[in-house]
Amino acid sequence: MKICFCVCEYNPFHNGHLYHLEKIRKEIKPDAIAVVMSGNFTQRGEVAVLDKYTRAAHAVKAGADVVFELPTAFATSPAEIFAKGAIKLASSVKGEKTLCFGTESAKKKKLLSTAAALLNESREFKKLYREELKSGVTPVKAKVNALAAMDIKDLDFELLKSPNNILGIEYAKAVLSSGSDIELYPIIRKGAGYLDDELHPENSSAAAIRNALSKGDLSGIESCVPEYVFDDLKIYENKPLPSADDIIYYSATAMDKSEMKKIVDCTEGLENRIKALIKNCTSLTELKDKLKTKRYTYTRLNRILLATMLKTKKSLINRFLKNDLYLKVLAMNADRKDVLSYFDKNSDYPLITRKSDERKLSGAAKTCFFEDVFANDIYNFLSGKHTNEYEMKTLSRDN
Repeated sequence: MKICFCVCEYNPFHNGHLYHLEKIRKEIKPDAIAVVMSGNFTQRGEVAVLDKYTRAAHAVKAGADVVFELPTAFATSPAEIFAKGAIKLASSVKGEKTLCFGTESAKKKKLLSTAAALLNESREFKKLYREELKSGVTPVKAKVNALAAMDIKDLDFELLKSPNNILGIEYAKAVLSSGSDIELYPIIRKGAGYLDDELHPENSSAAAIRNALSKGDLSGIESCVPEYVFDDLKIYENKPLPSADDIIYYSATAMDKSEMKKIVDCTEGLENRIKALIKNCTSLTELKDKLKTKRYTYTRLNRILLATMLKTKKSLINRFLKNDLYLKVLAMNADRKDVLSYFDKNSDYPLITRKSDERKLSGAAKTCFFEDVFANDIYNFLSGKHTNEYEMKTLSRDN
């Protein structure tokens, strides 16, 4: 079976995502489209606007045949870990596989050569990188500056200046470093930029849609998303978006410095600054305002502080990356049960579609799965909507 994977958050699903799936059908012509999607918390360290089952159902209605959950530990981590986790799941499946993703510059050769250069972290690079970090720039900027100083060939610095290109490079790095047989298929993104928070007719970014929702402004959103997505977003006409700020603030206050130091991406003594500053803050927003620097952006701080609530430690991430995991099915096309059967027979990892499937898990896989269960329980509390971690949505496209 020829399978095309796409990795996403769909927070929420919009017209640009629909274009992506349609592009896959027309250009790649796979036998099946498999989506690997973040769960209830995202890579920007935020709470998803809709629960993972609802967003997975949107993907199926839009053309996906099956939607798997990207484990919470990967989904809420920096781009490198996010990409490694997604490639790990997709690589567990046997057969002809393609990963299709949106970029601002869809040049596969340049992506691969730049990824190869970044993987070759020589002693000279590490020294220059550390020096750049000390100057206070972001990790991405530090890498760019270090590589520029080394005058490395076949490196496209423009690819390191936009979010989707950077994520595309991380997919390429993950494929190259793991020896995966997945083919990469980048396509040019359509519509607004990833970080553009202004609404545009028909083609707004997810960030712009979330921004409008946070203000209770649904008037400009309707043309930006499919009708079935808009119907589910109407719940925010009279209610705020779910927020974990209070729980995160409590978690950061309660966690000991020695434990906080073990949290993913909490480096260079950041735990000391967090514990020192939090005593004089009255909200998570105030804490982030005081912590923010060129090096520690709001997004990075969001992820680190969210990880204190989810207790996502570096050691856990490493353990999950080194061991066999699972494929948790969130939703599937009722008319393509053959696809689920294929994955069941042709993956190195067990499928999780019902509670009894938990018995298939042990060791790192079981620990990773219960991290997802915990995250789902927290989301249920925040959203006021109960979802069952063990369920799987089965629906037809015309539902």
